[in-house]
Amino acid sequence: MIVTLTPNPSLDRTATVPELRRGEVLRASRVRLDPGGKGVNVARALTAAGTPTVALLPAGGTVGERLAALLAPEGVAVVAVPIAGTTRSNITVVEADGTTTKINEPGPEISPAELAALERRAVELAGRDSWLVCCGSLPAGVPDDFYARLTRLAHDAGAKVAVDSSGAPLAAACAGGPDLLKPNLDELTELAGRPLPLLGDVVDFCRELVAGGVGSVLVSLGARGAVLVDAAETHHAAGPLVAVRSTVGAGDAALAGFLHAGGSGPQALRTAVAYGTAAVAQEGSRMPTPQDVHADAVRLFAADPTVNLSGAAA
Repeated sequence: MIVTLTPNPSLDRTATVPELRRGEVLRASRVRLDPGGKGVNVARALTAAGTPTVALLPAGGTVGERLAALLAPEGVAVVAVPIAGTTRSNITVVEADGTTTKINEPGPEISPAELAALERRAVELAGRDSWLVCCGSLPAGVPDDFYARLTRLAHDAGAKVAVDSSGAPLAAACAGGPDLLKPNLDELTELAGRPLPLLGDVVDFCRELVAGGVGSVLVSLGARGAVLVDAAETHHAAGPLVAVRSTVGAGDAALAGFLHAGGSGPQALRTAVAYGTAAVAQEGSRMPTPQDVHADAVRLFAADPTVNLSGAAA
């Protein structure tokens, strides 16, 4: 069982335009409305792959109701913790060349009682031999160490924990010793507090994180694939070049693929890259299905420390 926790889910509206021109009135050629939030996306991809998954999230207002309703046709099992605030709505603008611009609302404030209920449900659902996947930003009212605290509680319950976040919550999560950290290149660079221009720099910093108590680190490198670092080995994988329709949710799809394939080792890395590659070929934040994924097209090789990552999309 995999339990995804999304403290700040969203309703995502994606508009496709020929070109984004500041200060002008634009007409969208297509508009999609999707359930959003990193953990929600992971749950969607896992459910489509047939992996038993529960999406845990706070839900408030008509937007929260609509979010849950959109997940129902995809068969995603949802556990919603009611909140007084209204679930946020996000806007994504995708240009003809695949360039993506996102406007994310901050989300509702979570009260201490609502946060306690969310934490309690997470620990109840994430039992022995399961994964608790903590994803995304934290809304107002949630302390930066929320994921670190949840990691310790989940470990006490016998579960493994993956964290995919950024900024202060990601930095604080490392202290909890998660089994898997899933940043992209920009997020890892911010966490390091120094430039990471080469693949060798990325691997070295990941090894620092593992030495500090993180089980393994899966880093999305955009068009350059992903790298996996754990205490025993390091691998780099890259997929074929595809026409990019939207980068929204590509990292979430990669995390779903990694967990679907067992959550460790080089073959799980190949599957992660295959899912991420399939995701960028989808419109909006649509998650790939197994029919979209081609792991046999992903190359797996030893990490070359001299590979220059400049210009790689995160």
